[in-house]
Amino acid sequence: MSAIPARTALPRLPAAVPRSGISPEARLALRQWLGDVDRWFAEAFRDGVSADELVPLRAETLQRLLRHIWIAIVGEAAGAALYAVGGFGRGEQFPRSDIDLLVLVEAPPQGSLARSLETLFTCLWDFGLKPGHAVRTLEQCRELAAQDASVYTSLLDGRRLAGSERFDPGWAALREDADLWPPAAYLAAKRAEQEQRHARYNDTAYNLEPNLKDGPGGLRSLHVIAWLGQRLFGVADWRELAAQEVLSGAEITAIDAARSVLWRTRFALHLLARRLEDRLLFDYQRELARRLGYEDEHADNLGVEQFMQDYFRAAMTLERANAAFLQRCDEALAAPALFAAEPVGEQFVAIGERLDLRDPELFLRRPAALIEIFVALAENPALKGLRANALARLQSALELHADSLRDDPAVQAAFLRLLRLGAAAVPALARMSRHGLLAQYLPAFGKVVGRMQYDLFHVYTVDEHTLRVLRNVARFADAAASCEFALGHEVYQRVARPELLLLAALFHDIAKGRGGDHSELGEIEARAFCYRLGLPASEAELVAWLVRWHLLMSVTAQRQDITDPDIVHRFAVQVGEWERLDLLYLLTCADIAGTSPKLWNSWKDRLLADLYVAARYVLRAGLERPPQTAAQVAECQEQAREILRADGLQDAEVSALWADFPEQAFLRYHPEQVAWQTRLILAADAAELPLVAIQSDGVRGGSEIFVYAEDRDGLFATVAATLDRLNLSVQEARILTTASGMSLDTFLVLDAQGRALADAERVERVRREIARALVQQPYRPQLAKRPLARPLRHFQTAPRIAFRADSASGRTQLSLVCSDRPGLLAVVALALREHRIRIHDARIATFGERAEDFFQITDQNDRPLGADAEQALLQALQTRLAPDAAGIAKEHHAST
Repeated sequence: MSAIPARTALPRLPAAVPRSGISPEARLALRQWLGDVDRWFAEAFRDGVSADELVPLRAETLQRLLRHIWIAIVGEAAGAALYAVGGFGRGEQFPRSDIDLLVLVEAPPQGSLARSLETLFTCLWDFGLKPGHAVRTLEQCRELAAQDASVYTSLLDGRRLAGSERFDPGWAALREDADLWPPAAYLAAKRAEQEQRHARYNDTAYNLEPNLKDGPGGLRSLHVIAWLGQRLFGVADWRELAAQEVLSGAEITAIDAARSVLWRTRFALHLLARRLEDRLLFDYQRELARRLGYEDEHADNLGVEQFMQDYFRAAMTLERANAAFLQRCDEALAAPALFAAEPVGEQFVAIGERLDLRDPELFLRRPAALIEIFVALAENPALKGLRANALARLQSALELHADSLRDDPAVQAAFLRLLRLGAAAVPALARMSRHGLLAQYLPAFGKVVGRMQYDLFHVYTVDEHTLRVLRNVARFADAAASCEFALGHEVYQRVARPELLLLAALFHDIAKGRGGDHSELGEIEARAFCYRLGLPASEAELVAWLVRWHLLMSVTAQRQDITDPDIVHRFAVQVGEWERLDLLYLLTCADIAGTSPKLWNSWKDRLLADLYVAARYVLRAGLERPPQTAAQVAECQEQAREILRADGLQDAEVSALWADFPEQAFLRYHPEQVAWQTRLILAADAAELPLVAIQSDGVRGGSEIFVYAEDRDGLFATVAATLDRLNLSVQEARILTTASGMSLDTFLVLDAQGRALADAERVERVRREIARALVQQPYRPQLAKRPLARPLRHFQTAPRIAFRADSASGRTQLSLVCSDRPGLLAVVALALREHRIRIHDARIATFGERAEDFFQITDQNDRPLGADAEQALLQALQTRLAPDAAGIAKEHHAST
């Protein structure tokens, strides 16, 4: 530890507390001293003193305080001793860390000792330290430690602060007792504890709001190494594991650097939160980045993103080191009989369930073997990974070959061989990423390792998202994927060159964070890499095209009306050929599902499948043939008639009803939807109107709500507000009007978990609530009053609103991009109603914290909006959707 300058010397302890009676003055003096100490540490950190120095210094400072108070209140000759356990025992104290204490006694305290201990802990609480404490005998410690590995672990961290030395031999004997948690049992217990902790954090270090202590890659990952190092290898400090060759010098250096990042972050977080807080919540991330010196470079490289990337990379280092160390512990405890080696090809051997090198120098003399060992793993799925020896030699070889891997033809050939294994290659690619090889081989991938995107849409860092996309691609090879992806397995079966799909998945987001269009920049990266791999020009260009247009299908499906033949035709023309369509569909599904666990749902599944089928039909019919509206209408009507005939309905009554339907009903609805609506209307009595019906599992992949009522002003706003109060999310709305003035409105909805409504009672409740709201004369939409969710508060921005005249439909298209909030659709609908604007179509899409909604609108006379009407509506929407309208402060990208 470097010396702290004299001018910044710590405040001196006040006079000892008199044992004869704790005076108010003495307590006040100590409380003030602690306040001075807190301010000193905060100022020292602000002035650039590192957390590496301050964390142990704070522990030493509090240790002096506790010894000071112990001597004054309890005394050294009282037959008791004060021990620090937990983080305090390790000599680690952050500004708001817990102070865990254990008092050892010969027997349960009575008389003056009991009163002294009570006074001691009361004083500590009065001083604001809030200690966690226990008073036990050594035998009680033994009993509890034997029952609970976490209690035994706290003993490993313990050290005496004050009091009688007579307990030290028994304390040391207790910690070193070979019968108390033998190494194998202790390893199993710590691994189980860690798995339980990680499960609470989605088993990934890349959560948007990570826990930097208990989450994967958090400080606990290092603590586990230290605890197991003590129990299995007898080292007092985890750094001493290098002397026993359990960890390499390079690993020690990397772990120490990562720990330093997490210490600095935790120290700053405690100061900012002013309480014990280990979650890197959105509430703190921007300000932490500013305080730690990060600055925005451009819109795609914010200071907060740089800060979180440094954090994620440190967490990844600790997570990787923790996993490798646990494996070495397994191998160290394995029975000798398991070490029989079986050959795997000419270069490798399997020892148990893990792969090792035949020649220890293989990686050094032949860099391609770095890839080939992962090919061997992919070709032998029974193997679980690499042995510790192979991993250590891989890390050493990476340092030697770091700059030459990408230009070695043998390495390229080995990587291409791996990709051509298709789905089997994906676990190997994930291992390559975890061990740092993929980042070394692909420098562009290395740039996005730990790369956060500061929004609620991208739940994972870019590299973690990429690996999840690759895993989704691999899932398509399994027929079980059909349960989640309607056409995934079927289409994947037609893919002749799966390596091209894997390459597109690997490169689709590889240019994130550079500024500019990541699709265009990624296309350049992908093309260059494919040519370097030696792929034919046609294959290289196909991969480059997929990377360039990987968002095309998603944007078309979610932002445009894919029941419009013109839109489908334009999409098919841009895709151009069947192989591109197959690969783009699979990449799109894998990409969306790999972005967030909450993003993929049955509606998106059906939406993409519908666009895929429609585009395939266009490609089969020939791109030069424009869509024929009359033929589309006739085909829909004939298919719907067949369904209705099977139900016993007569063509005449069906035709009479359809004469009132607008042509758009047969262009925009599936035949099954038209048949369902027709059946409902013909069966309804005029007195039963308005008619509200719900199909729980509709053909569009969600619950479909159909409203047949007299078309009156405010109908859409009333239904939207009612659905919002029922906590249902509208994915799509279609508003059609018959010639006689009746509405044919459909709303496709999902519940809060992104699922169709399955509970019959809830379905009926929703139906009744909508029907009740539509009985009112006039309609009186009632907005739900729900607070803005905490994460959303940090991502509120000014809305972007645009109008465009659509000559084909004779309507105005309104596009709205704004921050999501409760009741957004209802708020927009009310604004449109107040300006006497009719909604004919609505498509609702939410991307994390951002909503992108599209409406087809007209004035009351079904004409496009004029300039004055557009301006008035623009001002109204801007006012209603401004960040401060939601009761929150507007967020800026620039740090302030």
